[in-house]
Amino acid sequence: MIPKYRTLFNKEFSHEKYQKVNELIKEKCGHEAAFRLSESPIFLTKEFWKKLDDASQSIISQIKEMPDEELRKAIPTNCNVPNDTQKPHFIAIDFGICQDENGNVIPQLIELQAFPSLFGFQKLFEEVITEVYPFLNELKNSLPKDEYIKKLKQVIVGNENPENVILLEIYPEKQKTAIDFALTEQYLGIKTVCLTKIKKEGKKLFYENGGKLVPINRIYNRVIFDELDKIEGLETEFDFREDVDVEWITHPNWFFKISKYILPKLKHEFVPKSYFLSDFPENEPLENFVLKPLFSFAGSGVNLNPTQEIINKIDDKENYILQRKVTYAPLFEDINGEFSKAEIRLLFAWNPDEENPELLVNLVRMTKAAMVNVDFNKKDAIWIGSSMAFFGS
Repeated sequence: MIPKYRTLFNKEFSHEKYQKVNELIKEKCGHEAAFRLSESPIFLTKEFWKKLDDASQSIISQIKEMPDEELRKAIPTNCNVPNDTQKPHFIAIDFGICQDENGNVIPQLIELQAFPSLFGFQKLFEEVITEVYPFLNELKNSLPKDEYIKKLKQVIVGNENPENVILLEIYPEKQKTAIDFALTEQYLGIKTVCLTKIKKEGKKLFYENGGKLVPINRIYNRVIFDELDKIEGLETEFDFREDVDVEWITHPNWFFKISKYILPKLKHEFVPKSYFLSDFPENEPLENFVLKPLFSFAGSGVNLNPTQEIINKIDDKENYILQRKVTYAPLFEDINGEFSKAEIRLLFAWNPDEENPELLVNLVRMTKAAMVNVDFNKKDAIWIGSSMAFFGS
């Protein structure tokens, strides 16, 4: 989108440099990324940034004004966790990068969630990509690494001893995001613990470290709570729904409260029209909408071309939305003259002592397929996968 930087990057790019990015990541954190990294960042204008900022700040303001009793309706009865908080600690907002009828580049809200993402990894990726391509430093407008880690630590660790704070996941070593867990440990001094290893005594939780039981006072939660019931043979001492003496970062209830559930409630020129399936008007053309389950992760269950026959078979229509289709614009030229599409995720951290969340970093996903998921791309495709955006004139 910024011809100057696109031309410069494509001229400087080589497959050796791409390999160097991957090697430096492994060297700096001891892990390889289990997900595909795009060969290229994307370059977005400051004008586009203003649109992103306007939309995201409007969305956050609308969320703050939503009554708690309204948000709590999103929580399934069997997923309610005690000791809810007044606000979430994280918000991720995803925008597709599109064009309007006049060819202007605009963001379109895809989804949002009160759940942490790759806060650790994205900072390392920025560090490495700017090291391999030094000209990117003139576009870098992010927090210095030490200040970034300090802010992340304020939210996740707070005033606790890091020893008493854990990153919680189910079988963390098997997750694609394991590299982010390792970096979080490195940056914050906390341990990653599998849910199956948690010990419970009364209302207290513990994990084992060096042969001793260590009390857990805070949990940086990375478990997708509503997916636990789908894991066969899962045995744990601790159930999320139990009342325990622990502070959640962020509380599991927010996973449901800020989700596709609120999309029909949001209003903005960059928020596509959405309806609960149970409320879908008869006069709206179904072919203009995408069917999405309320609570799914990584695009699972999304139907790009729903039919009336498919909808008629759905009994729990209140657990689905129809969202107006968004067409991603092929704007990002690769070295072969082909174009990728992209969406950008803005990652906010929310210190409970602050009035508003703070944008810490962005994450970009690039694709040449109909859905922004690497699995849908051709095996030899380039300019696809995880990346980040730089903003300039």
